[in-house]
Amino acid sequence: MPQGPRICFTASRGEMAQAAHRALQKRFGSVDAKEAEVIVALGGDGFMLQTLHATQALDVPVYGMNCGTVGFLMNEYREDDLLERLGEAQEEVINPLSMRAETSDGSVHHALAINEVSLLRAGPQAAKLRITVDGRVRLQELVCDGAMLSTPAGSTAYNYSAHGPILPIGSDVLALTAVAAFRPRRWRGALLRNTSTVRIDVLEAEKRPVMADADSRWVENVLAVEIRSEPEIRHRILFDPGHGLEERLLSEQFV
Repeated sequence: MPQGPRICFTASRGEMAQAAHRALQKRFGSVDAKEAEVIVALGGDGFMLQTLHATQALDVPVYGMNCGTVGFLMNEYREDDLLERLGEAQEEVINPLSMRAETSDGSVHHALAINEVSLLRAGPQAAKLRITVDGRVRLQELVCDGAMLSTPAGSTAYNYSAHGPILPIGSDVLALTAVAAFRPRRWRGALLRNTSTVRIDVLEAEKRPVMADADSRWVENVLAVEIRSEPEIRHRILFDPGHGLEERLLSEQFV
C-alpha cells in the first residue's frame, strides 16, 4: 500500500461516488475521520458542504474530488496521482455564518452556513421583511420572494443566481441580496463588513409565511433571524495548485 498521510475517504450516495470510494479505499486504505490527517470527500458541492459541517470540530483539511453534477468546491477526480496532489495542495480557510432563527411557536433554532443563510417565502404571497444591520434599521420594508446573506465562498452559488455580487476569497465582506425584490423594486442588495450582525424580521408572518435555510437545513414559520460571521470556526479546504477558490471566483467573472 502506498505510503502517505492517513486518509479518511467519504462519499455521497451517488453511484459514481460509491464506486470511487470502493476503488480508493482498496488502493490507499482508509481510517476513521478522528484519526485522519486529511479527509477526501467524493461527490459534488452539496456533499462537500455536508462533510465540512460534519468534521468542523476535527481541524482536519478536506480535499474534494468531483463525482457529482456541481463541483465548484471540488477538484478533478483522478486516482493515480492522489498522494502527490495531496502533498502539493493549497489550503483555503473559510469561516461560516451562524443563524439564530425565532419561530412562531416560540422556539429558537441555531445553524451554521458555509455558503449562505436565506429567508424564502413559504406561501403564495410575497414576503415582507425588515432588515436591521448592527442595531440600525436599514430597510423598513422589503417585499420580495426572499433575501440572503452570503459568504465569499458561497457568493457564486444561490447568491449569484439571484444577481448578487461575486466576492473575492479573503475579503472582509458579506453579500446581502434580495430574491425577486418587488418593493423597493430597484433594490439590489448591499455589501456589509463581515463583523456585521444582520437581523431580518418577518412582517405579517401569519399571512405571509417565511422559511429560513442555512446550507439546506431549513426552519419553517420564522419570525426573525439573526446572522453573523463566526471567525472562531475554521473550515480548511484543499485545492490543486492554480485551481483554488480565488482563481475559480475570477474565472466565473470572465466567462
